[in-house]
Amino acid sequence: MSEAQRLDLTEADALREEVRKLRRINAALMDRVERSTDMSASAFSMFETAISLEAMVRDRTSQLEDALGQLAKANSDLAAAHRSAEAAQIRLRDAIDSINEGFVLFDADDRLILFNEAYLGFWPDLAPHIHEGMAFTDIAHLAAKQDRLPGAALAPDRWVSDRLARHGVADGGHVQALADGRWVQINELRTSEGGIVGIYTDITEVKAEDARARARELAERNLVLQSTLDTLSEGVCMFDSGGRLSAWNGALGRLLGLTDDPATSLATHDGLLDWCRTMMAMEDHGCLDWRDDDRHAGPVSQLCPARDRRYEIRSTRTGQGGQVFSFTDVTDMLKAQAALQETAETLEGRVSERTAELLTVNAQLGREVAERRTIEAALTEAKIAAEKANLSKTSFLAAASHDLLQPLNAACLFVAALGDRRLALPTRALVSQTATALDSVEDLLEALLEISRLDAGAIQPEISHFRIDQLLQTLNVEFTPMARSAGLAFRMETEPLWVESDVRLLRRILQNFISNAIRYTASGSVRVTCTADRGQVTVAVIDTGRGIAADQQSLIFEEFRRLDTRSQGKGLGLAIVRRAADMLGHDIVLESAPGMGSTFSITLPLGRPVTEPGGDGVAAPRDRSMRGLRVLVVDNERQIQSGMRTLLSGWGCTVAVAGDYGEAVRLFADGERPDIILADYHLNDGETGDRVIARLQAHFGATIPAGMISADRGEALKTELAANGMPLLNKPVKPAQLRALLRTMLP
Repeated sequence: MSEAQRLDLTEADALREEVRKLRRINAALMDRVERSTDMSASAFSMFETAISLEAMVRDRTSQLEDALGQLAKANSDLAAAHRSAEAAQIRLRDAIDSINEGFVLFDADDRLILFNEAYLGFWPDLAPHIHEGMAFTDIAHLAAKQDRLPGAALAPDRWVSDRLARHGVADGGHVQALADGRWVQINELRTSEGGIVGIYTDITEVKAEDARARARELAERNLVLQSTLDTLSEGVCMFDSGGRLSAWNGALGRLLGLTDDPATSLATHDGLLDWCRTMMAMEDHGCLDWRDDDRHAGPVSQLCPARDRRYEIRSTRTGQGGQVFSFTDVTDMLKAQAALQETAETLEGRVSERTAELLTVNAQLGREVAERRTIEAALTEAKIAAEKANLSKTSFLAAASHDLLQPLNAACLFVAALGDRRLALPTRALVSQTATALDSVEDLLEALLEISRLDAGAIQPEISHFRIDQLLQTLNVEFTPMARSAGLAFRMETEPLWVESDVRLLRRILQNFISNAIRYTASGSVRVTCTADRGQVTVAVIDTGRGIAADQQSLIFEEFRRLDTRSQGKGLGLAIVRRAADMLGHDIVLESAPGMGSTFSITLPLGRPVTEPGGDGVAAPRDRSMRGLRVLVVDNERQIQSGMRTLLSGWGCTVAVAGDYGEAVRLFADGERPDIILADYHLNDGETGDRVIARLQAHFGATIPAGMISADRGEALKTELAANGMPLLNKPVKPAQLRALLRTMLP
């Protein structure tokens, strides 16, 4: 019965109780009226009482009529609810009877509420005994006793216990075999009210199809096994645990000389023994015996003679207790081995004769090898000596360049200071010529140092991806004034192409190409082109000079080679180009002919675009005067101290010079401190400029802008100072670079 039906019955009972109370009240009132009439003699009093009772009776009658109407409506609703519930129950039963699967429903007390005919069809012997209200425990015990389930035949109590446990969990499905050979899948789930609903599905056909599939798979495996056996050159036969022949291949009959089917001649293991030992006179030494204990489970192999033939027999025991025998005719192989042995003995004699001859030849070769080793040792020593000499040369050039750059730096500072003063024209011309000569010496020393570093491997390429047109634009700005002063037309034809190379070394190569083209072109033009083809970018420098003869084109890449001795070149630029290009793996091509000009080109691999930084991060120098700027110069060379004092004083700076940290501290007293510190890197007694600057900043208690000046042009120093954010100027210091550095550090 549904909840709505139970509520309707409760409401109807309440209405009936209220009607009963109203009737009792009405009877009591009528009795009171009758007794009041007997007790009072007053007519007026009786009239008033009659009127009052009439009103009360009318109200109670109206209430009684309303209650009776509600009772009638409740009875009508209850009847409709009964009809709806009966119709729903009929539809539910029709629905579960129409499905093919068995359906059963138990309430929260595990008693049978509803089931269909398909459910009873799984238990034909139980059908007469199953009824609504029956507990599942009773159904399980009844099934274990009467239906003779395969699982309950031996241990019915255990089967009932397992079935009740599965039913109590009710979290999925399981498979149950029936006595008539059918299989049923039982799916049980809990309802929201705590009951259990079960669906029983006949999967007999699915099980049968699965068995057929396994049979087909087994048959296919047998076919594969038979095919594999038939491909073997050995004869193979397999016996089961009872000694009966279960498998064999075609080679077995051929090797054993069987006249009929092996299934007839060798049907059992005894038949195999009789045929091999009697018909073939085979001496198997027990290899063909049947082995039925685990102590002899390993494979056995034996070489067995049989009249004029020889067989190799292998016997292997299977895991199921059977045995496999394989036969290999090795007669021809043994004969071949005997023939090979005879041949080997013959060859051994010949080898002995040849060995004696070879020993003589080897002795002679040993003497020659000893001589060659002596020569190789001498060459190795010579190579080591040459490498040491090259390293010594490189170290000497680096040291010499450093020592030469110190006085050269002082001379440049003095010349720059003279250039800033008012001088007579002849004197200014001499100062200009001196500056030009010093620049030439600086270029020569820089080229020598760069060649020595390239030869020593001190310069390592830093490959990156960058825009070649941006590099060419900077070269255009650099060389346009030089070409204009030489009276040449200079044109740069660029494209926004990405290349993969070392931007610093590539810039050096292109600088040498362009400067040589301008230097050796008397009139006409110099043109730079950039083209891409097949994953490569070619940059070419084309001039209209006098050209180079073919027999001289390889010579110009050597050190100090100049075809035009009237020029101001040093003969080192193209030597640097060749070394840098070899290091980068780029091809250099020269196309030239006398009177036709020259074209120097370099081929670069095409690069990939990368995100370009949004600026160089360098603040623009402040546009203010350096007059009164207090500059501390720390350098251990007195000439450079004097030159820096002269140059900076000419710019209006207040200059203090010191040779080390202690002298610098003594120059400033009473809380004074410099505005800017300029220090040489290599000082006396192994002291370095960066450590002096750090000590001075700690002494003055402030972060004072500082810059480093050094003749050391090594990459290690550049990397170290760049990591610390310390600017570096190379000696000899150019006044314009020094002025620009000071402006960036102005407080």
